[in-house]
Amino acid sequence: MEVSLLQTRKFWGWGYEGVSASPAQLEMAKSGLSALLGGTLVRREPPSLDQVQLEPSSLSSAPSQLEALIDRSPRERLGHAMGKSYRDLARAVRGDFSTAPDAVAFPASEQELVDLLSFASEQRCSVIPYGGGTSVHGGVTPTRGEGPVLSLDLRRMSGVVEVDRESLLARVRAGTLGPELEAQLKPHGLSLRHFPQSFEHSTVGGWIATRAGGHFATGPTHIDDLVASLAVVTPSGSLATRRLPGSGAGPQAERMFIGSEGALGVITEAWLRVFPRPTRRCSATVRFSSMNAGLTALRSIVQAGIAPTNARLLDNLEALLSGAGSGDSCLLLLAFESAGVDFAPLLEAACEIARSHGGLIPAEHVRVQPGGRDDTADSYKSAFFRAPYLRDELALMDVFAETYETAVPWSKVEALDVAVRAALSTLKLGPHALARRITHVYRDGCAPYYTLICRNPADPDAFWLEVKHALTEAILSEGGTATHHHAVGKELASAWAREVPTLFYQALRAAKSVLDPNAIMNPGVLLPRG
Repeated sequence: MEVSLLQTRKFWGWGYEGVSASPAQLEMAKSGLSALLGGTLVRREPPSLDQVQLEPSSLSSAPSQLEALIDRSPRERLGHAMGKSYRDLARAVRGDFSTAPDAVAFPASEQELVDLLSFASEQRCSVIPYGGGTSVHGGVTPTRGEGPVLSLDLRRMSGVVEVDRESLLARVRAGTLGPELEAQLKPHGLSLRHFPQSFEHSTVGGWIATRAGGHFATGPTHIDDLVASLAVVTPSGSLATRRLPGSGAGPQAERMFIGSEGALGVITEAWLRVFPRPTRRCSATVRFSSMNAGLTALRSIVQAGIAPTNARLLDNLEALLSGAGSGDSCLLLLAFESAGVDFAPLLEAACEIARSHGGLIPAEHVRVQPGGRDDTADSYKSAFFRAPYLRDELALMDVFAETYETAVPWSKVEALDVAVRAALSTLKLGPHALARRITHVYRDGCAPYYTLICRNPADPDAFWLEVKHALTEAILSEGGTATHHHAVGKELASAWAREVPTLFYQALRAAKSVLDPNAIMNPGVLLPRG
């Protein structure tokens, strides 16, 4: 079978064929990184389908009605072989697709999904819900050598099914991509306003399964806050929760599946809390001489009860790399959006707090009129969504570029930063760059986010694991979480197990044994295999 898309996804990297970083971005990256890392950067050609050798599929033939849903073609198997961490990308550009599943299934209905899970249970076949495949912690990467693997792609189970305009709720199928969702909500004057960096290529079901965080820094930016109810298919049966504005009737059932990463079952649809599309915007860019001054100002703003739609703090290097600044100062990007409320007074209040902590605000970087946008913030946002395409190109030039994120109370931010830098100093990095930004803010803490760039080592796979381990240990040692919005997957499963209470961990394992008695659902994600 063949599933057609308007654009063809790359089987080896981020996004769509024919789409890449802009020539200006590439030239700036090549010249800047050549100077930083030393030597000339030489680009290899990306892999082609005919260059990759695949082992034959070991999945048995299914009954005819199910076999029509299953694709064993090289393109689909290769395209579902791994996620989008640097480790995945480094393997792909070298033509290593040894993790490719035996087949990919494309159900179009809940009943077809039920039948596929029943077949997989009979075959003791691992089932990996794929979403959009943008996992950066091994959440969709198969573990081979322990029986057949079936990747489950819900792209045919997509679209907005129903809109309750009065209640500001929309019923959405799990395979719906971000742009598709927003396009179908737009005629209703609505938006989910959930924009993770993977927005263009990730799905509603994937967002929910990984507890995704959106682009906005405050308010209901986490998908948790936007889910009113869920429908889920598990190997033991199906369930659906009720959509209610609130309830005190015991533990909330959907909370078991939000963040479950496909280990308990497959999310098939959700009622989501949507918003009127914003019509008014105001924004400002604040310059600080140091990251600590910016952090103090940002904390003071949110603890004063001011909740900007966006409040992103960039250190000098992050501002330079993203094109938002020249690198001579740290930048705080502030923005407010609404469907009618005038937030200009709140912007001015936030700016006044920032000024009291040494912030400088050039007049040309304040926009308060309806629809007003700050060019600096717009430049950063554009670079933010295009960054993964640039990383593909860096991988082809043997440049290591990976990100690490966490969340920590305000009182521990400085110590965590010191620990991260100390951990990096113990590694053999050679010339490198470490950029930092704050992506999300809360009254009690924030989410620091690091980008590490250096030359690719001889063994990028081992190096990726070494750096990930070192930084995760540093983060945990200073009270941070192993992941704020990048999910757990296989790579952080052991770190996550140390974060949660032992008794809760045991209870989750017991729940899995009820919902997935043959342990076929995404083995090794969150919980150990078997």
